[in-house]
Amino acid sequence: MAKLLLNLRHVSDDEADDVRAFLETGGIAFYETRPSRWGISHGGIWVEDNAKVAEAKRLMADYQKQRQARVRAEREQALRDGTAETFADIVRQQPLRVLLTLVAIVFLLGLVALPVWLLHH
Repeated sequence: MAKLLLNLRHVSDDEADDVRAFLETGGIAFYETRPSRWGISHGGIWVEDNAKVAEAKRLMADYQKQRQARVRAEREQALRDGTAETFADIVRQQPLRVLLTLVAIVFLLGLVALPVWLLHH
């Protein structure tokens, strides 16, 4: 029976391509399920042979360590260069989204505080 190696929820295309590539290079048979039409399932990459699952997980762990180191180094370099995205950049690029998010947060905090306020009055 096939085992899920990677749930594709919130996985970038380049990361999924890298996983497919190292599975193919390692000679590990896999198949991919596509996301559902209504967003219930986001798809996944499955290892077909149970005997190869441990090898696939080892390859995945090695890949994740390498990717983590690379992405952290890129982020640190962007911070040193001053090119890393900041909250101020997001406010400048999407002011309406930030404003609506803040309004939603205040509204939800009000809903949480409402029972306490009603009990005291």
